[in-house]
Amino acid sequence: MSRTRDLPLGYARHMGPSPVVAAIVVIFAILDDGLQVLLVHRSAEPERDKWALPGGRWDGSESLEDSAQRKLLGETGASDLYLEQLFTTSNLDATSPSVAVAYFALVEDSSVRLRQDREWPPAWHRVDALPGLAFRNNEVIKQAVERVRAKLEYTNIAYGLLPEEFTLRELQTVYQAILGEALDRRNFRKRMLSAGLIEATGGHRREGAHRPALLYRFVRREPVFI
Repeated sequence: MSRTRDLPLGYARHMGPSPVVAAIVVIFAILDDGLQVLLVHRSAEPERDKWALPGGRWDGSESLEDSAQRKLLGETGASDLYLEQLFTTSNLDATSPSVAVAYFALVEDSSVRLRQDREWPPAWHRVDALPGLAFRNNEVIKQAVERVRAKLEYTNIAYGLLPEEFTLRELQTVYQAILGEALDRRNFRKRMLSAGLIEATGGHRREGAHRPALLYRFVRREPVFI
């Protein structure tokens, strides 16, 4: 039976094509003490030769979150990462009707192994120095940065950007990179320890010529609200 049989006369002719549904992922990491996002250099139209967020069409064979997880694994080689849905919006692609479901992910840079393909190559870019982007992706990245900044205030979300053990200096670097501002070392240390999010491991790591720094870990490496 035709799906348009019961529609008013003439309605079907003006429905137009069904919108494309895509899952896109804003992947963040801390590199060179700055917050960076993973972009892919487009090798085909539309928006050829522009940088864009990793993503792809959703064909319905898996959940949207599984689609985002698969894209994340394919681009970074890492799994079991922090992934959260950001928003759903329409017509980021002005060339055709479309719906985009955006996610953001946090990765620890030493765990990442980027694809080495010649076509659609991925690369890291500082969020404060982005190139020209396809599909209004700058708007998506801006919202993702704002979401992560806000969640720093009431969650342990920073664990997604750090290794299992880290120094307080490394933790402060993550906060400063996300917030885009310097933080007082003493106040930061007091705040982190009083929040109960981290604990000392008993281990130490030497950083340059300074005395060995005490190592910490997150009490839980899963989302926790303060």
